[in-house]
Amino acid sequence: MAKVRPIKASEIERHKQADIPDAVFEVFNELIAKDFSNGSARVVQKDVLVLLNKKGLNSGDIFENHWLDVEGAYRAAGWRVEYDKPGYSEPYDAYFVFSRR
Repeated sequence: MAKVRPIKASEIERHKQADIPDAVFEVFNELIAKDFSNGSARVVQKDVLVLLNKKGLNSGDIFENHWLDVEGAYRAAGWRVEYDKPGYSEPYDAYFVFSRR
């Protein structure tokens, strides 16, 4: 009988990525390609949610399961990823910036 071992730090992104539906990566890839210019793409979170909802994913499930936490997967694929969300009473939409390393 195999013993259960602790997850290695080097394995965490692979495990997290495996839990994210393919539709999430499809939408991010689509928006990155659409908005890519001068070495980077700015992807607005609400645009991601609209497209995921159209694909049948529920916003509650998306947030509850952390399916928008894609930064590590894209970093592992060679991207530099930044995420910014508004602080209390700041009037802008959360967004990701994907740029070449």
